[in-house]
Amino acid sequence: MIYWQIFWAFFVSSILGYGGGPASIPLVENEVVDHYGWMTTQEFSEVLAVGNSLPGPIATKLAAYIGYTEGGVLGSLIGLFATVAPSIILMLLLMAVLLKHKDKPQVKNISIIVRPVIAVLLGVMTFEFAKDGVLSLGIIYTLAMLAGSYLLLEKLKWHPALVILIALAVGAVTGLYNSGDFTFGL
Repeated sequence: MIYWQIFWAFFVSSILGYGGGPASIPLVENEVVDHYGWMTTQEFSEVLAVGNSLPGPIATKLAAYIGYTEGGVLGSLIGLFATVAPSIILMLLLMAVLLKHKDKPQVKNISIIVRPVIAVLLGVMTFEFAKDGVLSLGIIYTLAMLAGSYLLLEKLKWHPALVILIALAVGAVTGLYNSGDFTFGL
């Protein structure tokens, strides 16, 4: 029964919390504190504070932690699934509608309009990242990273995850070099 309660608490919070994680926090609190009594308001505020200090969406962190405290690993997985289930369901429904009407001219016109907009948004984002890189790291380092990434991705056809790991390692070593700490915490 606890697994159904975990699912329902986070599913309802996610489906009614229009506006993302922050909008669903009061709904989660209502379910967790008032409806099911799994936590006190003080405990919930402490969990919320810890969750806000970690990277990632707050709703999924709350669901994972509270699900775990109430139902173990399975409870955590159920809480996570319940949090993302409304988005999954809506995406599947929208995809079904889109596929049903894919041959209509209105739908084709939407993709003709959306593709250039996405390309411009990606270009602006890339420019902003490059500008921030030049300002914080310098032009030589930024150009070296851009050229190295391009070479590995486009010419040598390496997997993007591997290129990201290499960039992280280079950034970590460069950060240690710049800070003068080569002890690696030893």
